Amino acid sequence: MSLHGRLTLHPAFRIAPVRPRTFGAFVEHMGRCVYTGIFEPGHPRADSDGLRTDVLELTRELGVSAVRYPGGNFVSGYRWEDGVGPVEERPARRDLAWHSTEPNTFGVDEFMSWTEGADVEPMMAVNLGTRGIEEAVDLLEYCNGEAGTALADQRVRNGRTEPYGIRMWCLGNEMDGPWQLGHVPAEDYARLAAGTARAMRRAEEDLELIGCGSSHWAMDTFGDWERAVLEASYDEIDMISAHVYHQERDGDSASYLAVADDMDGYIDAVVATCDHVRGSLKRDKRIMISFDEWNVINTEGDTGEEPSGKDWPVAPRFAESTYTAQDAVVLGSLLISLLRHSDRVASASLAQLVNVLAPIRTEPGGSAWRQTIFHPFALTSKHASGDVLRPQIDSPTFENRRFGTSAVLDAACTWDEEAGELTVFAVNRSLEEPLALEVPLEGFGDLTLVEGTMLHESDRHARNTAEAPDAVVPRPLPDARLDDSSVTATLPPVSWTMLRLQATAL
Repeated sequence: MSLHGRLTLHPAFRIAPVRPRTFGAFVEHMGRCVYTGIFEPGHPRADSDGLRTDVLELTRELGVSAVRYPGGNFVSGYRWEDGVGPVEERPARRDLAWHSTEPNTFGVDEFMSWTEGADVEPMMAVNLGTRGIEEAVDLLEYCNGEAGTALADQRVRNGRTEPYGIRMWCLGNEMDGPWQLGHVPAEDYARLAAGTARAMRRAEEDLELIGCGSSHWAMDTFGDWERAVLEASYDEIDMISAHVYHQERDGDSASYLAVADDMDGYIDAVVATCDHVRGSLKRDKRIMISFDEWNVINTEGDTGEEPSGKDWPVAPRFAESTYTAQDAVVLGSLLISLLRHSDRVASASLAQLVNVLAPIRTEPGGSAWRQTIFHPFALTSKHASGDVLRPQIDSPTFENRRFGTSAVLDAACTWDEEAGELTVFAVNRSLEEPLALEVPLEGFGDLTLVEGTMLHESDRHARNTAEAPDAVVPRPLPDARLDDSSVTATLPPVSWTMLRLQATAL
């Protein structure tokens, strides 16, 4: 017998508008994300700038809105000047973050050209690890300055006449992490971030600046770090970052399927710290969250290891997760968590975009394909619109080692009143039991069920590969139906589902 779950919705129960930046991604000079990922001169599908057009097409299909660049850990040792100007004059350098050689044949201008081809907004990070205020304002001048000053004129000589107009800027990366180049105590980073923010705002007042939060909330520094950063820079920054990666550990699939509970708790804790500082400083402004690194990890079957010793290769193959159907369901559940926190999560970046923990995989000189996690992201980014609603979720529960008790059913809903589109995103987190879902729709007027789509495989460990790129794809949900102002459907175990409805009269 199936489990039973119910979602109660009403158009008045609005959390916040759907934020397009929720569907951002991340490109870092790590492994093969850039080289043989988005950039591969000589590839049969490369354009005249060396950009892989097959990857550009998949990026647009994925529905990515903004892309964070160039790191990540990489940025804390990066000299942006190495990656501009004539390619033949650019120096190769050791990348101490990932024990690799950085050829610098792809840099700021190439990235900005790529963002225009991909139709995404850039989110640029500055190096506050080995550098500081001067480097940040120099990069800002190079990117956004009008012709007539030295660095803006350098950009013009390099082929870009008009300023790039980059609005979002990250003030360093994971600076509480001992692994980070330039790692410092909270108070030292807070002073540097505040000073950098003030200097950048003198150059351009309407920037959106993102301070570093803790690298993840299991850090001993979590909470106190955010408080110190916010107390020093509350008036200067707009967002504070959050990072999290989840993977199945010790065969504990039940806990893995429940990890959206962890993301919910993490976001709530960051919000509480932000609002505590807001209250103590007596400010009206609310600090938002930039969840600018998040994803699932699957190390089973990874090829290659992070280099070490005397090996300093260019674009080594490592951290290339090959994702399963189960991974895709978990990623879909994390998107549900981000949507339901749209009142405070202003931006998010799936880390990363290509090859490294990525929805898109490539082979050098060969094909590009969609990993399993591509599909729930692409469908959510395409169909979540209007406002996020707060559903009342009635669900059975299941036991798991990490969280104790979790709801089998998790869901988020969006209502686009102008377009008359209602979309339900739901996950059945049970390992074994199907879930009979009921969604009463009183209050929305006359609706038609447009589609019911699911991502589910009887083998939850099924994967997409270069040889079988469509082994795991979304499929119609067989018994979804609309009767008497209620949608009903049976959600298979370990499944992600999307239900789309359309108002019949606007």
